[in-house]
Amino acid sequence: MRIVQKFGGTSVGSIERIKKTAEIVQQEIARGNEVAVVVSAMSGETNRLIAMSKDMSAQAPAREVDALVATGEQVTAALLAIELNRLGIKSYSFNGNQAGFRTDSSHSRARISGVEGDHLIKHMQRFEVPVVTGFQGIDPEGNITTLGRGGSDTSAVALAIAVQADVCDIYTDVDGVYSTDPRIVRKARKINYISYEEMLEFASLGAKVLQTRSVELAMNYNMPIHLRSSFDLIPGTIVSKEDPTMERATITGVAYNRDEAKVTVQGIPDQPGIVASIFGPVADAGINVDVIVQNVSEQGLTDVTFTVPRGDFEQTMTLLKEICSSMHASNIIGDDTVAKVSVIGVGMRSHAGIASQMFAALAKNNINIQMITTSEIKVTVVIDENYLELAVRTLHTAFGLDDAEASDLS
Repeated sequence: MRIVQKFGGTSVGSIERIKKTAEIVQQEIARGNEVAVVVSAMSGETNRLIAMSKDMSAQAPAREVDALVATGEQVTAALLAIELNRLGIKSYSFNGNQAGFRTDSSHSRARISGVEGDHLIKHMQRFEVPVVTGFQGIDPEGNITTLGRGGSDTSAVALAIAVQADVCDIYTDVDGVYSTDPRIVRKARKINYISYEEMLEFASLGAKVLQTRSVELAMNYNMPIHLRSSFDLIPGTIVSKEDPTMERATITGVAYNRDEAKVTVQGIPDQPGIVASIFGPVADAGINVDVIVQNVSEQGLTDVTFTVPRGDFEQTMTLLKEICSSMHASNIIGDDTVAKVSVIGVGMRSHAGIASQMFAALAKNNINIQMITTSEIKVTVVIDENYLELAVRTLHTAFGLDDAEASDLS
């Protein structure tokens, strides 16, 4: 079996943790598996390097910032390779360029264009372990590039595809994907298998277990991901292609996102092109819009409401106020105290009434719904942030997701 193992910052956060990581790699080699490893920087190291850059200059060249922060993973990779060699396992560290990661030239948010993995396969076939730096590559001009936050997950999946691995094991400080946040719902249960589509929905709503780009890449190439803990070596969650023969629960989990704000443009003329005049400038500013609702036109005027990340709220409000007169809007109002809650599950494709069941459960607990959006496997509502945790607990119970064993222990 050929495996790519990825270890996040907490898994390699100290010399002691790096030694434990080496033992995990050693166990796979002992089972007769071929292994390559992708590592993140030690926990907190990337932030430390970025802070150093800002101490030098508030507007440091992006090329130099990438060159700086890429060193964090190189330290981890070298230390892990040193420890593996000490354990008697021949191992070599590779930076992004040496590993064959080719990217575009978008510093700090580069996209992978290809991975030349044949030389790594040769090492793996000899049961030698390539330890590859995550999060980075090299552009056509030979410059070091980085993939952005969470890019090590994407690096790991891309490497697994390039070396034709059977699975990509991603080790973190959690032991899998849960039906919701266990910090909010003590009865949350671990999900053994989840489809790529469901995992994408969880990731897009702020679940931190996997980076969205890594799931998209895995889905495109049908690369199974095993999300597991490096602290407790038990089976985790398998993220893979949906099995049409498997009986699925209607709802897999409840996800949420506090990082939301709502903007309403009131009293604009209901005519072609008016909505574009709102969202064009917002898109040009690099602001992502999510839930959008347009009210029914009355007397030729309409209101448009949409959500943006909370961090972009002030910029969005300022931008729209500047163009308010050109849109002939009567007013622009905002609210940065909202949150999104979603129920997710591929099973809802074949089950009617999920939305009505969701709305009824929330209404029973006097939780007002401000906005609604749906997809084939998700229903999302925007609510007052004060009711977020109540809404998550309510929906988790309403859709039968509470873990009976967890209930006995609580």
